[in-house]
Amino acid sequence: MSDLNVGIVGLGWVAGAHIDTFKAVNGANVTAICSRREHNPDDLEEQYGIPLRSYTNYEQFIADPDIDIIDICTPHPFHPDQAVAAAEAGKHLIIEKPISIDYEGAKRIQSAVSLNGVSVCVCFECRFSKHFTLIRSLVDEGLLGDLHYAEVDYYHGIGPWYGQYDWNIKKDFGGSSLLTAGCHALDSMLFFMDGKVEEVTSYQAKSRSQHFGPYEYKTTSVTILKFEGAERIAKVTSCVDCLQPYYFHVHLVGSAGSLLDNRIYSEKLRGMNKDKWSTLETSLIDSGDVSDHPYEPQFQAFIDSIGSGKPMPLTDFNTAFETHRVVFAADLSAQENRPVNLSEFE
Repeated sequence: MSDLNVGIVGLGWVAGAHIDTFKAVNGANVTAICSRREHNPDDLEEQYGIPLRSYTNYEQFIADPDIDIIDICTPHPFHPDQAVAAAEAGKHLIIEKPISIDYEGAKRIQSAVSLNGVSVCVCFECRFSKHFTLIRSLVDEGLLGDLHYAEVDYYHGIGPWYGQYDWNIKKDFGGSSLLTAGCHALDSMLFFMDGKVEEVTSYQAKSRSQHFGPYEYKTTSVTILKFEGAERIAKVTSCVDCLQPYYFHVHLVGSAGSLLDNRIYSEKLRGMNKDKWSTLETSLIDSGDVSDHPYEPQFQAFIDSIGSGKPMPLTDFNTAFETHRVVFAADLSAQENRPVNLSEFE
């Protein structure tokens, strides 16, 4: 099978990280970009180190028969229209999160993907990190027993010093704290806790710091989640108005032990000191810089899945859609100040 050609729409810093990542991925090459601005191919090659065809017209871009995959790296509100058009053109899709800032847009993509039979990878790449791979392995090996509680929290101050700040502050672009960033934490919590969420209750607040004053939406949310079936609950914080180092907090509590970030206590491991955590050496998710994100194993898995005809593991469309359903339910709960059952998002 010949290499698959990837075309990237949007040419910001996330796109740059995707381009660099694909240089290390076997079976695929980035060959084209689409941007609102004209780009000289020589300048593009000098900047990114590979030859790239340049488009300004999206319809012409997705009609290019030499492009197999459309990689959507534009601001959030553009994702549904671009994803639907690309799916209808028969292109496989990589979609940066969130796939949409409203449920209707997400449903439109779901329908287009289903009708046209294309493969999709959604960029919840933290699932492919060494840290979260280790946590999932601990859960699967039973070292924590049956999980009944989880806290997964996202702290990342997205202020004027951050690249996406100028558009992220707008309600119709950022959407909410959960949609623009904290969805990584919520998705990770769902990755660790098996089963479906039944009901959510969410609250929102906003910092009084002048750095975050321009935000058109509340920038911190806390969401309490109840799962179907057995008594299991979770809490997810999304805080993009903090003044502190980036922190992705994970605390899992089970019938045989607990995990805190990269530390563990387990009754299954004889001889452990119950008064002290034992540290697990791994690479933590400790940066909001996209250049540090584990795109490479995710994109390699996606390319391999297309080649084998098997489903994309971990971050396929249906899995990501479920995460978005919970996010939309949480935002509705905060907006209407009431618990929201997931049955409201069918």
